[in-house]
Amino acid sequence: MGVFAAIGIDLATFKRRERELSMRAAARRTAVWILVSLAFNLLVWRTKGPDDGLDFLTAYLIEYSLSADNIFVFVLIFSYFQVPRAAQHRALVWGVIGALMMRGTMILGGIALVRQFHFIIYVFGLLLILNAIRMLFGKSTPPDFGQTWLIRAPMRLFRITPDLHGEHFKARVDGRWMLTRLAFAMLVIEITDLLFAIDSIPAVFAITQDPFIAYTSNICAILGLRSLYFLLANLMDRFVYLRTGLGFILGFIGLKMILSDLRPVPTTLSLGIIVVILAITIGLSIVVTRRAEPK
Repeated sequence: MGVFAAIGIDLATFKRRERELSMRAAARRTAVWILVSLAFNLLVWRTKGPDDGLDFLTAYLIEYSLSADNIFVFVLIFSYFQVPRAAQHRALVWGVIGALMMRGTMILGGIALVRQFHFIIYVFGLLLILNAIRMLFGKSTPPDFGQTWLIRAPMRLFRITPDLHGEHFKARVDGRWMLTRLAFAMLVIEITDLLFAIDSIPAVFAITQDPFIAYTSNICAILGLRSLYFLLANLMDRFVYLRTGLGFILGFIGLKMILSDLRPVPTTLSLGIIVVILAITIGLSIVVTRRAEPK
């Protein structure tokens, strides 16, 4: 209930605004969500013990970092559909709600699989390593976003109007109800988040297989995603090495899962490695892009 109350409050404050969210306001909201997540982490630490508290913090950091990479794809989707900034928040709200339900199901199902068939942990580890290789050596965006199956498949399944129709998800056109361009963008974002979850959820399993810790760390990361989007949407070109850093993180976590029975890696060491990788890649990105700015 607390989760949906937080979403409701956040949505209500958005609806009262008559203009798009500024960078400063987005930064404040992002800071609030981070503080709320850390406060919940402290509650977990005190009620369930330091081991679970550390697991939560590590899993949250992984999910939040991967969310930043997701945001860059969301920017491309909204840009492709030419959705105005002021209308993007509604699609993101329903995208967050859908992600909360979808990831809860995937987490419970994944944990049940790992507990029933231990070898699945090695499959997840191999999957993360393959995705790490794709991140490190593959193309960051498709050459023609409009020709990907993410766009073509929904167009074959639904009647979609090319018009925006404000912030509405459906509109009556020529006597027929059709999805609007905004609804189409939200649908593509939901499918994209499902694909991203294939990376992020197995990564959490490398840290913890406690359903409560796994799901609440996902919730805290996802709840701050919308404000983080409006903060980072104009800074895409700043984080040039973030994708590389995330690739190294996924590769490390994949190896951790595969070697978990032979040489388990302590959570404290995992957290330290993840923080160092993120600090280096973000720091390098800031330095390089600042030097490239015209003087």
